[in-house]
Amino acid sequence: MKPVTASYTLNDAQPRTVVLRRQSDIAIIEIDHPPVNAMSAHVRRQLLDALQEAEADASVAGIVLTGRGGRFVAGADIREFGKPPVAPTLPDVVEALGRCSKPIAAGIEGQALGGGLELALACDWRIATAGSVLGFPEVKLGLIPGAGGTQRLPRLVGVARSIELIATGRIIKIPEALEIGLIDEVLQGSTVDACILQLQKRRGMKRPVSSLPIVSDQAGIDEARAAVLKNRRIATEAARTAVDVVASAMHLGFDEGLAAERSAFAKLRGGEEAAALRYLFFAEREAPRVAGLDASPLPVGKAGVVGAGTMGSGIAVALINAGFSVVLVEQSTEALEKGISRIDEILSRAVKSGRASAETAESQRKQLIPTTSMTMLGDVDLVIEAAFEVLEVKLDLFRRLDQIVSPQAVLATNTSYLDIDAIAAATTNPGRVLGLHFFSPAHVMRLLEIARGRETSDEALATGLALARKLGKLPVVAGVCDGFIGNRIFSAYRRQCEIMLEEGALPEEIDKALETFGFAMGPFAVADLAGLDISWSRRKRLASSRDPRERYVPIADMLCEQGRFGQKTSMGWYRYSGTEKRREPDPVVRALIEQASAARGIERRSIDADEIQRRVLAAMVNEAVLVIEERIAQRASDIDVVLVHGYGFPPARGGPLFWASRQNAASLNQALDAVEASTGFGFRRAQTIPQVLAEVAS
Repeated sequence: MKPVTASYTLNDAQPRTVVLRRQSDIAIIEIDHPPVNAMSAHVRRQLLDALQEAEADASVAGIVLTGRGGRFVAGADIREFGKPPVAPTLPDVVEALGRCSKPIAAGIEGQALGGGLELALACDWRIATAGSVLGFPEVKLGLIPGAGGTQRLPRLVGVARSIELIATGRIIKIPEALEIGLIDEVLQGSTVDACILQLQKRRGMKRPVSSLPIVSDQAGIDEARAAVLKNRRIATEAARTAVDVVASAMHLGFDEGLAAERSAFAKLRGGEEAAALRYLFFAEREAPRVAGLDASPLPVGKAGVVGAGTMGSGIAVALINAGFSVVLVEQSTEALEKGISRIDEILSRAVKSGRASAETAESQRKQLIPTTSMTMLGDVDLVIEAAFEVLEVKLDLFRRLDQIVSPQAVLATNTSYLDIDAIAAATTNPGRVLGLHFFSPAHVMRLLEIARGRETSDEALATGLALARKLGKLPVVAGVCDGFIGNRIFSAYRRQCEIMLEEGALPEEIDKALETFGFAMGPFAVADLAGLDISWSRRKRLASSRDPRERYVPIADMLCEQGRFGQKTSMGWYRYSGTEKRREPDPVVRALIEQASAARGIERRSIDADEIQRRVLAAMVNEAVLVIEERIAQRASDIDVVLVHGYGFPPARGGPLFWASRQNAASLNQALDAVEASTGFGFRRAQTIPQVLAEVAS
């Protein structure tokens, strides 16, 4: 076969990313665009040319579409989103595959996601290796499949199942893909030979997915639709659109369905939700990068965790899941046994849910070395402290660790608020100390806030970042201040909410307003879930340093004084009933709030949802910009990543700074005026809000 001849003008600087070769009478088209074979414009051009070349060759009996180096196609090139489309578009390429007169087999190795799965669906046969994954994650970028995925998938696996897969963006593994008929064959090794065999056995046979009938299952469709729409967390604009477009396949012809899909895709692509999620996509990839950091991480093979409570147990699980040997230390045998039970329960749940095999869980459990002896930490490469959030406790612990562990070992604290510089000063080598602030549950939550102290060495920081990668975490580097990035901003958010309680709002009204905005949970529901006693302890610790001129809302203290610590005591800001801990407004809480308002001489008034949202968000934006001005955060996008992944800020809004960058400046200033007036003494207004928001918007 002669070399591929481009039918589009190619930039000479563009590498050859599609290879066309011949094996007997089968043409093999290989995509070679590392690292994930994204469908960039030049890849699409070369792929279409190769397809046209193979189809025009009368000696070719069939075509294999595959990726080189164990990769298929992980999707479109997200860098092109938000820009004018460049021909040929992905729908052009997919349509050409679907119209091809010669049978095509897709050899899937690695990822077939988004546009990659659309390419595979346009082929007649799909053969995959055992470790491959497939799915349509477009909703996570505020989109739906736009190259026929919403119309071909229902014809292959049914409308109801397609709604679930596309509207949730769930990625599936090969056993499930084979069971539902998404792939035809699974094998070990290279898929190319298997594809050739498939084509030779069915010489000349075409089986286009677009021609398959759709089985009517209205009850299943209704159930799938309801499951998506009732879940506020996943029922984004993109997910709701996906439900409607996929369901339309029931009554539209294939071409009409494609037109509906493309119209919906174009509308979403230009919308606010897609813009916010694209921004977050790039922000997440930028977050681990630290300007000027070129140190190599220190090797970590064995780790230590001090403290086997809820957080320490979760951190230990995260470490053994990543393949580390872990020395877990507690002060008493009783506390250690409770920690081990927590870990065993987490591993057991992973097996029951199918996320891990019994063999894997057993192997991980053997990596755990539980002990009550601190001296067992002598040969670890890194220690993560997860003791009580009391500075004196941590100072004493780090003095002891400094004498026990190897001089080369990194010492990390999981503190949420405390001064890492003070903790580091308790050691003889402050350079090896940093903060690793995990979010609960530590083995589940993706965010890891890495706090860099004044003396933290580049090697220690690089080690923290490398550890985050091994754990599958999303690291964000922060400087040292009370609460670092996330808790500092969340404190300003919560403070404004408590001020509005005194002024006239109720917990359920504030929670509802913010959940309507898109927060996973309102602040008072979150406080009850976490436990009111935790923040109460911190407030008592800070009481002596609090300026009496500052406005202080005592309502949370009043609840704690009555033993109302949240869900753990079945009463906090709400009362909780039943095994499901259903939250209900409590007249006792309302009476306490009204009592607090009266004590301050405040005449309560109605505060609507719009005012609640504007004031809370303005308080967050102001504190976020202060964090940037003080150089606690490296960049504005880091703050948005932290608030989205650690504090329930709705991803579809992009984070508080991205949200603010899309707002009317006068309206935002008016809300900031209200926050400043209500907070009173001690409020600091950030000076560079317009500049920061302009940078985010760019």
